[in-house]
Amino acid sequence: MAMLACLSGALMVLAAGPARAEDAPLPTVNAVDLARYAGSWYEISKLPNRFQKQCVADTQAEYRLDGDIVRVINRCRTSTGELDDIKGRAKVVPGSGNAKLKVTFFWPFYGDYWVLALDPDYREVLVGAPDRKYAWILSRTPTLPQERVDALLQRAQALGFDAAAFVPTPQTQPLPAVAPGGAAPASGPSAQRSTSAQPAAMTTAALTPRPFSSAR
Repeated sequence: MAMLACLSGALMVLAAGPARAEDAPLPTVNAVDLARYAGSWYEISKLPNRFQKQCVADTQAEYRLDGDIVRVINRCRTSTGELDDIKGRAKVVPGSGNAKLKVTFFWPFYGDYWVLALDPDYREVLVGAPDRKYAWILSRTPTLPQERVDALLQRAQALGFDAAAFVPTPQTQPLPAVAPGGAAPASGPSAQRSTSAQPAAMTTAALTPRPFSSAR
């Protein structure tokens, strides 16, 4: 009887198969200093999504602290050369160490923004959503050494994302960066979209390899 029970248990384990990363709860970094995180981030690579389908290059995110919320401005260049931008706001998920945020561009709909890997100098980051359908690699500079991109893609793969599905974002005419701690934009509706045809450019700087902060 005991042997049959052991055999039955072994068969159940074999049937279940090895644990898959994409089935495990998605871990985040332990904590994020939002004051240091604020400022401009350039999109280096992403999992394709429908709400960025108009963006062909020069995608940039800007975060500014405004009391208990984070003001968000996302910009990108369209196929016509115009700049498209959308404004939103984010709120921290309590108990997450600021590593999980809820972001809205069209109230009352919120999306998940989780910080999954962040280097100690706050120069490069992997962010994504817990369903693993959305993810972005961001950098403080318009370009990132390929070894750093590969390291973040490997981290994404280890967390259960499809690293092969990431596509690079061209930074042909990078938008000017905003330093962390800048004044928040004037209060208003949670989301606005506009376009303009004002190209901009800036110089780039190389990054040295850095470790990522540990996951919670």
